[in-house]
Amino acid sequence: MHTHLRNSIVCGALCIAVPAVAQQPPESAALIKSAVALDLDGHYADARAQLTKAIGLADSDSLKTRARRTLAVSYAFTCDRTDAAAVEHQIIDPRLSGRDFTGAADVDNELARILLECGDLKGALDTYRAGHDAALQAPALSDSARDLWNFRWEHAQARIAARRGARDDAMQHVAAAKAILDKGTNPDQARFFPYLTGYVALYTSDYKTAISDLQRADQRDPFVLCLLAQAYERSGDKAQAGVYYRKVLEFDNHNPPNAFARPVAKKKVAAS
Repeated sequence: MHTHLRNSIVCGALCIAVPAVAQQPPESAALIKSAVALDLDGHYADARAQLTKAIGLADSDSLKTRARRTLAVSYAFTCDRTDAAAVEHQIIDPRLSGRDFTGAADVDNELARILLECGDLKGALDTYRAGHDAALQAPALSDSARDLWNFRWEHAQARIAARRGARDDAMQHVAAAKAILDKGTNPDQARFFPYLTGYVALYTSDYKTAISDLQRADQRDPFVLCLLAQAYERSGDKAQAGVYYRKVLEFDNHNPPNAFARPVAKKKVAAS
């Protein structure tokens, strides 16, 4: 009797299919996922402990970077600027040393936005500038890429000027940003322009314009909705402000926009 037939007979009805063992995600990835849920629930210290562990366990540079950027966002939820900057620079500095100028600039911009929304206007300006300058060092930079980084730089300067109450300065940077958009080299960036004009209007106390422009901005962005809620609130329409604050809480993104928006919305809704 052939061996394979004999084995089949011996096995008989007892033979069962053994399922393949499902490949589990690395422990660090599971920790990151758990930490995100903790942050969204407001358990920040527990989230940061998980993320610190995830960084230590990460078995690849990409996973370690992901854990670090997630940790920086965790710090953004409570505006721990110094800790956020320390973590982000663990990514920025090696990228600069390795001449990954675009990669460094991306994280510079992320950190600069955290600093801005947490009230460090000078730090934000310096960090946005560092990102812009790094990006322009990229070899063989295309005209469209140069326009993109120049648009982001004008966008940032306009927001910072608005936060300082310097309306004329802000509007000059808004006009410069619009001129870059009008070149048509980065049409996908047009969707960020109503956010810019609405932001500037809000922080220069033009609430009617802020509401109008922010309603044309990305309604899937919790930060835009939070700004819209603030514009309604400052204009005296607390009922409509409440509608938008509650909409913010429908988002479960773990990124800087939600890190800025969610804690504000939770406090407003709880107080209403």
